[in-house]
Amino acid sequence: MRRTGPFAMALHVGVTVFMLAPLVIVCLVAFTPENTLSIPWGTYSLRWFRAVFEHSDLMHSFWNSLGVATIAATLSVALAVPAGIAIARYEFSGRQALNGLLLSPLIVPHLVLGVAMLRLFALVGARGSATWLALAHVVIVTPYALRLVVAALAGLDRSAEQAALSLGASHLTVFRRVTLPLMLPGITGGWMLAFINSFDEATMSIFITSPQTVTLPVRMYMIATESIDPMMAAVSALMVAVTAVAMIVLDRLYGLDKVLIGPH
Repeated sequence: MRRTGPFAMALHVGVTVFMLAPLVIVCLVAFTPENTLSIPWGTYSLRWFRAVFEHSDLMHSFWNSLGVATIAATLSVALAVPAGIAIARYEFSGRQALNGLLLSPLIVPHLVLGVAMLRLFALVGARGSATWLALAHVVIVTPYALRLVVAALAGLDRSAEQAALSLGASHLTVFRRVTLPLMLPGITGGWMLAFINSFDEATMSIFITSPQTVTLPVRMYMIATESIDPMMAAVSALMVAVTAVAMIVLDRLYGLDKVLIGPH
């Protein structure tokens, strides 16, 4: 195995610092005691975190985001499991087309999806509904759940299923007692990844939220267009922390290398 040269190592360090520096700075600014965006030097304060929890609009938007993300992630997994089984295990006409259709939201700009969803909801009279907002999020997060479900099925040893069938178990029993438990890490990872992407979604949501269904990223955008203070940094730091914890759990359950690269 060839060792990484000094130039490659320096490049890796530079890219890592470039990517992490904005997050570190935002998290530091969140602890400033001042009224302006500034890095605290020696004096730290939790006043802006307290301001976040006392801001009624932000908290209302947080609960909206939490509910929408939970529903969207759950529905996306419910769609991804049967679709993943069909794509990973069966050969049929249109298999690749189905796979491409379900993964297509990954390459379609969310701005385009937002305009399309806005037009669709206007036609069916569904504007202002949290349910329709969650369904719109299902469209953009299903590819993440599907990717992990297919990856889990691709690395699954089918000998246990075949043994259960040979002993007289029905296909439904085999799926419930054997296949589903073996797929559970991939399903859990897919749900978490879908939840994270739904919770952080802003571009498409801007077009289809109503005053009653404003999500947290959209609320942050609305506040930032009027003024920017350290409270926005505090909200951003909290979102970074939640996302980091979720990614750590996802790595422990399934492995980020399988999520980002695929099964080896």
